[in-house]
Amino acid sequence: MSSAHALDAVVLDIGGVLMDWDPRHLFGKVIEDAAEREWFLTEVCGPAWNRKQDEGRRWADAVTEATARHPDRAAWIRAYDERWLETVAGLYDDTVAVLQQLRSTGLPVYALTNFSAEKWDVATEAFAALGEFDGTVVSGVEGVVKPDPCIYAILLDRFDLTPQRTFFTDDVTANVEAARGAGLDAEVFTSAEVLRGQLTDRGVLRP
Repeated sequence: MSSAHALDAVVLDIGGVLMDWDPRHLFGKVIEDAAEREWFLTEVCGPAWNRKQDEGRRWADAVTEATARHPDRAAWIRAYDERWLETVAGLYDDTVAVLQQLRSTGLPVYALTNFSAEKWDVATEAFAALGEFDGTVVSGVEGVVKPDPCIYAILLDRFDLTPQRTFFTDDVTANVEAARGAGLDAEVFTSAEVLRGQLTDRGVLRP
């Protein structure tokens, strides 16, 4: 690792940092009524249901489970799986630019993300920038999600990282607090401009 940098590595979250993911991007097209759409994305296929996929549950099993609860919404439930890529509006160009700037420094850049293993494969095929990391830790592959301390231990151990010399950013405060608890230099992501400033302050990027 280069001693010219105050850090040995940078770790980025994906959703909300690099990727514009929101199931409403899809279901705004699928469910016309706004109130019914929000009910579906809260009670039928809500965050807790989706988190199970981030923890490693297969999407086929997720669809089966939700359909058993709401058989009259089976078509919408299948759409979440079959049209998942439409839940992604794209990557944030300004954060991609920071990623590319980081890559040009030669400093290792990793991803630590709560993501279904199956859909991570879909996303990396669709978005080339997601293949630019030196390594990834994907919750659905590991069977553990942020902010569980175990996933930070996996990151540090797998890539032989020194916590205090590893910078991490995530748009979820609880995930950042857990990272700090693991000893990482962590900041809540608010914008690509702020991230660039944080990395500049740490001697990674040029002003």
